[in-house]
Amino acid sequence: MENPSLRDLCSFETFSTSWKHYGYGGDQQELIDREFKRIKGITYLDHAGTTLFPESHIKAFHEDIARNVYGNPHSHNPSSRLTHDTVESVRYRVLEHFNTTPDEYSVIFTSGCTAALKLVADSFPWKSASTDGPGSLFCYLTDNHTSVVGIRGATALQGVAVVPVQPHEVEAKATIRKSTNEEQGSSTPNLFCYPAQSNFSGRKYPLRYVKGIQSQQLYPACEHGGRWFVLLDAACFVGCSPLDLSKHPADFVPISFYKMFGFPTGLGALLVRNETAEILRKSYFGGGTAAAYLVNEKYFVPRPNVVSRFEDGTIAFLDIISLHHGFETLKKLTGSMLNIQLHTFGLARYTYTVLSCLRHSNGKPVMQIHCDNEFQNIVEQGAILNFSLLDCHGRTVGYSQVDKMASLFNIHVRTGCFCNTGICQHYLAISNHDVKTNLQAGHVCGDNIDVVEGRPTGSIRVSFGYMSSFEDCQNFLRFIANCFVDKPFTLDQERLGRLMTSAPVDITASSQSFHPTPITYGKAGHENGQVIGQSVREVPSEEDVSKERKKNGSTHTLTNLFIYPVKSCASFEVAEWPLGPQGLLYDRFWMVVNENGVCLSQKREPKLCLIQPVICLASNTLQLKVSGLKPVAIPLEPSVKNSGLRTSHSKVCGDSVQTVDCGEKVSAWLSEFLGKPCHLIRQSPDFLREIKNGRRKAGDFYLTALSLVNEAQFLLINRASVSILQQHIDNRQESENKDTCLDMERLVQRFRANLVISGQEPFVEESWSHLTIGASQFQVIGRCGRCQMIGVDQKSAARTQEPLRSLSECRSGKVTFGVYLTDQSTRNSTAVPVLSVGAHVIPQISESADNL
Repeated sequence: MENPSLRDLCSFETFSTSWKHYGYGGDQQELIDREFKRIKGITYLDHAGTTLFPESHIKAFHEDIARNVYGNPHSHNPSSRLTHDTVESVRYRVLEHFNTTPDEYSVIFTSGCTAALKLVADSFPWKSASTDGPGSLFCYLTDNHTSVVGIRGATALQGVAVVPVQPHEVEAKATIRKSTNEEQGSSTPNLFCYPAQSNFSGRKYPLRYVKGIQSQQLYPACEHGGRWFVLLDAACFVGCSPLDLSKHPADFVPISFYKMFGFPTGLGALLVRNETAEILRKSYFGGGTAAAYLVNEKYFVPRPNVVSRFEDGTIAFLDIISLHHGFETLKKLTGSMLNIQLHTFGLARYTYTVLSCLRHSNGKPVMQIHCDNEFQNIVEQGAILNFSLLDCHGRTVGYSQVDKMASLFNIHVRTGCFCNTGICQHYLAISNHDVKTNLQAGHVCGDNIDVVEGRPTGSIRVSFGYMSSFEDCQNFLRFIANCFVDKPFTLDQERLGRLMTSAPVDITASSQSFHPTPITYGKAGHENGQVIGQSVREVPSEEDVSKERKKNGSTHTLTNLFIYPVKSCASFEVAEWPLGPQGLLYDRFWMVVNENGVCLSQKREPKLCLIQPVICLASNTLQLKVSGLKPVAIPLEPSVKNSGLRTSHSKVCGDSVQTVDCGEKVSAWLSEFLGKPCHLIRQSPDFLREIKNGRRKAGDFYLTALSLVNEAQFLLINRASVSILQQHIDNRQESENKDTCLDMERLVQRFRANLVISGQEPFVEESWSHLTIGASQFQVIGRCGRCQMIGVDQKSAARTQEPLRSLSECRSGKVTFGVYLTDQSTRNSTAVPVLSVGAHVIPQISESADNL
């Protein structure tokens, strides 16, 4: 055996030769110096306890709450709506991080992972055994956190059987069996809990267990009937590893965010599979969870949404808002969870390799490492190393002694049993009898009694995080070698050579790329930015038009055609424009969002109306213009080759929409103009959003593809209706001796309609059920309710009380103006329908306007 120097033992060259995934493409030490100045001189190796937050995370969060007013989300004022929308945006971000969607999972915020587990314990529909059939089973791996095992405290009160499962039994006892008729008809709910990663040893349990248990192919589900649910404790796993819930759809996934970001503490979540949420039962109801209840009668109706039912009282909304900055910062610093996994596993693997080969002068091992693998497979092992130190005689060095010595060197580790008694007993050979006698001897969980009658009561754990460095490994290895190894130390060269030369199994699969699907609109010709299309249906004859005019007693013409490429920005007026599958082509395809991904509208940011979008179909560009800044342009369709586009989920009028970020250049342009961080996003080309607003016609919902519009594909207003409103405003201004007035065109712009028609009778459009414009048919689906946005002057961004004030008065309290339309035309693939100014508008009157 050779006696290497400490320099050889802790050489970065040796490490980098065996592991090529260190860092994130830059200088790791520079990242630490910039983001973690406070840990200078500290070797922090307790990331499984909590990781550390970067300074930029806290700075971004501070700037956010200093810039915005966040109110209680249970109120409905502007600051409260901002809070609500921001929290919803964070929910989407959480789901995006785990590669799932709101269609599949709901995010219930809790005070931590333990609270999430307690929520499951209290709301799972446990069934007691009876003459009618077997009761529920609560099953868990013996390698589980105390907070998971503690669920049995709730089940014991309900007569539920408890089945502890040894890790090897899940697959070893798996059998193929046929269910009895009684079992096939049984819906008794059973729950199996296991950790994605052991918080004791870092062992990663197969994620395929999720489907294996749900389908009753693995033990214990294979031996019992009923319906099986899986709780995947991901708290330890997600700190350094990516979790894909689209592939491993566990029913319940509890997490704690401080293990991911270091901040905030006291905040966790329970991710619940939506198809599972319906089984949960709840007895206590707190503020915000009731649809209705009575105080003098046992009457309570919960809110229908699972999140609203289970988030009692006011959530920790500021802490939740900080999560957005946690995700953003993590991505900027590391690129992806895959990078973090590779970086941290490499450090843990190297530390394991050296320590497992380290020997005292007499050749005896320096430590006993508590794991079942050799850190060769990143799928099987996380960035945790658990061990007991041994002296040169083979006796265990007490963990408390090691902890105190490490503190003298400013090395931060974790000692004890780590709230995981089951696996601690397994690795340390502590019997049930030993646990009881140790308690009688005065030892309790978490104290400093580390050895009882020569046997250890706990061990030492080091764990790595994304900001851990090779220097941390060096400091720790030198500490062990200098303080606990009988000199001169040696290395097991045969083992060292085998471990260093064997190729570890890693995960290097590239992250998902976004491949947009270009939208095709048939044989449209583009000339000088104008569109020439062929309509599918024949234009109505003059005889048809004459009949409709006679029938309705008036004539209508399309006088103006507006598209709003960027939601809440200025209009783009055209003489003719093609119809797409979601309405007017490129209408509300983009929107501006703040740093938290919340949509900015003129309600919050009236200056948006000063941004003038210009679409040029010939050059395939959207250009944004505003006074004082050089215009910025982006492509109408994102390039298929651009794999750097970031997708995310946003919210529009309560609907979840999948979006694509349009890049840093346009984001910087918008941020400069608006004076706050923001981004431009567009609806994903392959995402379908349907109108499902509850309006019915002939017993059916309208199902129509939407862009980022609020309610429907088109908004139509009638100039005759605008004229009546204008007269009312003028009369009011005159009676109040005010000289200001709104001219017709500026008033038209306030209502931000796509289609403006001429007519003789005001508000007649509200009685229509269908209409034809040129060759295209439309269905009227409802009136447009108005809000304070129509008080924003579209030329100056100034806020006024008009026309909302006069609208309410002249319409007897109703604040509706204009009607929503959907395209009802039948098309083929060889032509592009086009709307043109000057086209005849032929309405059909509804049998009852109330049907709208």
